[in-house]
Amino acid sequence: MSQDPAVPRLKPPTEVDGGFDIASLGYLLVASDALSDWKNFAGPCLGMQVVDQSRHTAAFRMDDRAQRLIVSDEPLPTRYTIGWQAGSPQALERIASRLEQARTVVERATRAAAARRMVRELIVFDDPAGNRVEVFDGPEASDSPFVPGRAHSGFRTGSLGFGHIVLTTPSLDALIPFYRDLLGFRISDYQLSPFRAYFLHVNRRHHSLALIQLAHAGVHHLMIEHLMLDDVGQGYDVAVCNGHPIGVTLGRHTNDLMTSFYLQTPSPFMIEVGWGGREIDVRNWQSVELKHGPSLWGHDRSWLNAEQFAEARRMRLRAAAGGSRAPVNVLPGRYSVGGEY
Repeated sequence: MSQDPAVPRLKPPTEVDGGFDIASLGYLLVASDALSDWKNFAGPCLGMQVVDQSRHTAAFRMDDRAQRLIVSDEPLPTRYTIGWQAGSPQALERIASRLEQARTVVERATRAAAARRMVRELIVFDDPAGNRVEVFDGPEASDSPFVPGRAHSGFRTGSLGFGHIVLTTPSLDALIPFYRDLLGFRISDYQLSPFRAYFLHVNRRHHSLALIQLAHAGVHHLMIEHLMLDDVGQGYDVAVCNGHPIGVTLGRHTNDLMTSFYLQTPSPFMIEVGWGGREIDVRNWQSVELKHGPSLWGHDRSWLNAEQFAEARRMRLRAAAGGSRAPVNVLPGRYSVGGEY
């Protein structure tokens, strides 16, 4: 498997090499005093179901889970808390043991804390960049059907999880070994230009986590995936017509082949709204360096500096000049085959 030689490796644990102890991205908790803004954004714009929990907390559903996104205006230790689902109770214990052996402080959550997350069991710790991380087992399902906040065909979750999350860090060399060697993520691919980034998987989703090297640490964006392309296009119209700022224009990625755009949220991170993400064969996948840029077309990134912005455009123009193409990923029963061409 190809690896960037600049990233050091911790002593590889046999439990990780034998399989995935993390099953999927489970939830994201956001500390924000803009609860009403979040309700207007996540419900009517993103199409999530708004579930009021208390005067200080709002939760949002995307599927049969009781909650996927939680926003609270109560005092919290960090702005963001990322919840990863363990593959089993035994996997949760293996993760806790590896972290403790690596001298990471691991807190076993109380029953009351686990109940607030609507899970059976929960451990809490910080990654080397200071992100608050929770790994849980036994998520609670809702006893009522999911009701979207606007008309759409649904979100692609299930065994693939919530979607993917992208974190920024000043030091990839500190963060990659933590997620790869202690938590058991595997590298899907990586790029060194126009910015340095690594994409990691724990299931068939091309990546559930990506790490970008920037000057500050935090959440860069969260990706949610629709079941049909028209859901993305209509979501774009809803966002633009209602004045929600676009952070990255419509485009298609080169690695997970997702067609998407990015929205600025009421908090200082973006949400990527996408469709058509590829699935990978986790047993045979070989990681590679991406040398053609992060996007096949589109995706002007407002967050890049002027030099990176220009380089990203040059990469896309080279892809266009070379006639770069990639297959479209569709779900069974959601496409028809055309006639002659």
